[in-house]
Amino acid sequence: MPDSDRVSDDQLAVSTDALPFLTVGAGIGGLLKQSPEDFFVDEIPAYEASGEGDFLFLHIEKRGLATPDLLRHIERVLALNQSDIGFAGRKDANAVTRQYISVPASVSDRVAEIESDQIKVLSAKRHSNKLKTGHHHGNRFRIVIREAVPDANELAVGLVSEIQEAGFPNYFGDQRFGNDGTTDDLGFRMLRGERVRRMSRDGLRFTLSAVQSRLFNAWAVDRISDGMSGQLLEGDVMQVVASKGPFVVTDVAAEQARYDSHETVLSGPIFGPKMKQPVGIPAEREQAILDRFDLPREAFQKFKKLTLGTRRPLVVWPQDLTTNSVENGIEFSFTLPPGVYATCLMRELQKS
Repeated sequence: MPDSDRVSDDQLAVSTDALPFLTVGAGIGGLLKQSPEDFFVDEIPAYEASGEGDFLFLHIEKRGLATPDLLRHIERVLALNQSDIGFAGRKDANAVTRQYISVPASVSDRVAEIESDQIKVLSAKRHSNKLKTGHHHGNRFRIVIREAVPDANELAVGLVSEIQEAGFPNYFGDQRFGNDGTTDDLGFRMLRGERVRRMSRDGLRFTLSAVQSRLFNAWAVDRISDGMSGQLLEGDVMQVVASKGPFVVTDVAAEQARYDSHETVLSGPIFGPKMKQPVGIPAEREQAILDRFDLPREAFQKFKKLTLGTRRPLVVWPQDLTTNSVENGIEFSFTLPPGVYATCLMRELQKS
């Protein structure tokens, strides 16, 4: 596509402010993250530390601190290399969060040095391996919305009921694309074969992953806007909710029933060479996303170790979603799988 005909990435990028909702009821409005204590996150480990081994699993509570800042602090205080430190997932900065960090067991007698006004070490236990990204079952949240609309309690009950039935869109949140929303810009340019400045491997991985995220959001917008978030097509790629195993729809009626019972979920593209491909009309719809962004499918082969590709559920049904009135606010408690943005659930409740 000639540059003069190409739609700019700024025109194609969709802020989460403009993403369509799944629920139909009015939102409760209000303000999010008025204090770190209003946004509490507790990471659910994939397994318990064994008590033996060459690594130390630290259960850390941090307040008002981003995970990368926590890791840099640990690296500096304990005189470790970045590669010595493991973690399962990134957590919000403007929040009180609990997560697991692994460090070499050789620094066990210095763990107390990590603590500060923002950081508390809740426990330390040995284990045989280093933590890696994704080594957790999800996160428990307790989030308070302040200054909601006068009838917020009644509205919240209705919205919770809708979300328990239909789920909420599994968009990538704005934070995935950086403070200025342009984390994916260099990734798009590299995938199109343009020359760009040299980047660290972590920087390269992050910008390419942001491209994949942007493309997923665009696909999700199309599917939801067309009223097809819960209407299956022959050739769709589904996932079994329990096992995450993907498969292609051949019997629409049978699979629609499984979807309606929340046994399976419709999945969207995280483009890459290992991604399970849809067929028929769903394949055409995914190709249309790549065409819109002027990306050939084989572009991801250029960085195949960093863009393997996978599938991502279009909607998520939060576990144990409850609502409770608190002073000057409404508190929501729930559990989400790894990689799901609580802020996207909150915008569905707030409708903003």
